[in-house]
Amino acid sequence: MRAVRTWLFGVAVAAASTLGFAAHAQPASSGQQIYETRCKSCHEGGAPRAPTRADLGQRAPGDIVQALTNGIMQPMAQGLSDADKQAVAAYLTTSASVAAAPSRPTGQEMPQVAVKGPSAPDPKCATNPPIQAGNSDWTSMGIDNASTRFQRHPGLTAADVPRLKVKWAFSMTGGGQPAVVGDWLWVTNRSGKFYALDTRTGCVHWSVDDLVSRTSPMIIKSPISPSGWLTVISQSDRIVRAFDAQTGKQIWKSAQLEDHPFSVLTGSPVIVGDRLIVPISSIEEAAAMSKAYGCCTFRGSVAALDLATGKLLWKTPMIGEPLKVIREKGGGVKVQGPAGAAVWAAPSVDRKRGLAYVVTGDSYTDIDTTGDDAVVALDLKTGAIRWRRQVTQHDNFVMGCGPASTSGNCPTPLGPDFDFGATPILMTLKNGHQVLVAGQKSGLVYGLDPDSGAVLWKTAVGVGSAIGGVEWGIGANDTQVFVPIADFSQVMAELHPGAFGPAGAPAGKPGVNALDPATGTIVWTTPAPKAPCVYASDKGKPSLCVRSQPAAPAVIPGFVFEGSLDGWVRAYDAKTGKIVWEDSTTSRTYDTVNGIKGQPGGGIDGMGPTIAGGMMFITSGNNGAARVGSNGVNVLLAYSVDGK
Repeated sequence: MRAVRTWLFGVAVAAASTLGFAAHAQPASSGQQIYETRCKSCHEGGAPRAPTRADLGQRAPGDIVQALTNGIMQPMAQGLSDADKQAVAAYLTTSASVAAAPSRPTGQEMPQVAVKGPSAPDPKCATNPPIQAGNSDWTSMGIDNASTRFQRHPGLTAADVPRLKVKWAFSMTGGGQPAVVGDWLWVTNRSGKFYALDTRTGCVHWSVDDLVSRTSPMIIKSPISPSGWLTVISQSDRIVRAFDAQTGKQIWKSAQLEDHPFSVLTGSPVIVGDRLIVPISSIEEAAAMSKAYGCCTFRGSVAALDLATGKLLWKTPMIGEPLKVIREKGGGVKVQGPAGAAVWAAPSVDRKRGLAYVVTGDSYTDIDTTGDDAVVALDLKTGAIRWRRQVTQHDNFVMGCGPASTSGNCPTPLGPDFDFGATPILMTLKNGHQVLVAGQKSGLVYGLDPDSGAVLWKTAVGVGSAIGGVEWGIGANDTQVFVPIADFSQVMAELHPGAFGPAGAPAGKPGVNALDPATGTIVWTTPAPKAPCVYASDKGKPSLCVRSQPAAPAVIPGFVFEGSLDGWVRAYDAKTGKIVWEDSTTSRTYDTVNGIKGQPGGGIDGMGPTIAGGMMFITSGNNGAARVGSNGVNVLLAYSVDGK
């Protein structure tokens, strides 16, 4: 499943550098011929989750070249020269037939300068002040071991929430979710730049220019680092790196954790004591579209590294059944299996039991496995599987399958693609018992016994689809679990009757829900409002605003924050679900602190907000799966009370 996602949010890269678009590329007609021969059948033929022709036209040329060279489209580009790839990019982004080409600047990442606002230098950033921890820090994707995304000390009161306004904006390509300690903020993106910013001004303390990633940085106080502060990043090319968080100086670099050519690192790592737990995923799901490719051999896994050195301590595959040949295609190309079970999301940690809880993706082949669509408990010391609970069987899926497919790699029957992409949450109930809560793309939420993996309850919250149900994350406070629902296919069917799915299919349930973690009972549901938006790609035409809510939430005492593909971000009353504040990130453009004028916002997807020190940070413009409201370049928005 998420192999396709990786193409859609452009994170699947196997090198840290991006090939630039050549000014003297081949003529557009050459690119058109290549596109129509190799690409058109999927991008204009309704292949599940393949971006449309118009959607491709929104992307930066270099982003397309990168996807063809090092990303998820690499298998389809076999045999193409660099000039061929540049010609395809030129055709897609300059053709007059691209109805979705932006009419106003979407910006390109510029050389970074330390500024306070559009022009004035900021001496505070120039002097690189010491990192000082506070009680309002957000140092990992899930903020705590249980991955609740619950900020207990946000620096915001109930009266402050309705007064949130944008303080500054920062432009970047494919920006992820930031981590914050004191007045420092760290954020990765797929342009190859890793930034340390000042939370109050957005100015740049330092940047690393060769790190392609979509994961959230881990920040920890550690003697390993000269400054006493360490940050660890998983790169897309299966390498983990550790830096001094104060200076950006590299401390160590791991070996490549997986040698499969289509493996990637998409889930954020977590630090547990003296080791680092790293999930490993892949883009082989998309490589299977190629007739020349023998699918499939990748198996998702989880690795543990020594925090001091980056040395591999253990690595556990999620599929245990032996690999075997299923059939042969023309030219002796072998189709093998079982494969899949990629680990897309960050683990959650249970120190009491000595466990890491991980969730897995779908299977890629006809041979069933118990490793896919599962919640798995791993021993933190050894990597041994303590228990595994598969919740969906026969979910065998690769991209590009359908009546017109000639790849010879399609499973029969094709599964629904209902895997997991959201980190599970460990919760303690009022009676002292604990429950592990996991949300799936099927729209189901599960409560599991953390000792055995037994299913205690399951609740249907969304309808579910390939880009639906629970997409990127759930959150919790001490008494409730908060579950955003995307149901993207159903929302698209609502906007385009007859174009997405059969007539009479169930309506989607996009919105935010609160569940009782003891029973799974739905406490409240707030449907996603139908609200106006402005997608820059629509060139001033009315936008069909997609109200799916796939992003992970952020929780503070009394409130839940959640974004939407239509570019709105909202705060909900945690007890009632009432919307108490909202802002449209597409209603205006932004002059960013790194020199971009008129940068538009867009869809909010992916990893959700970070709240710390009285501020909220969220990325607008697409960094997830659906690419709705995509600008090619995202904008990181910093909100504060009254924008001060």
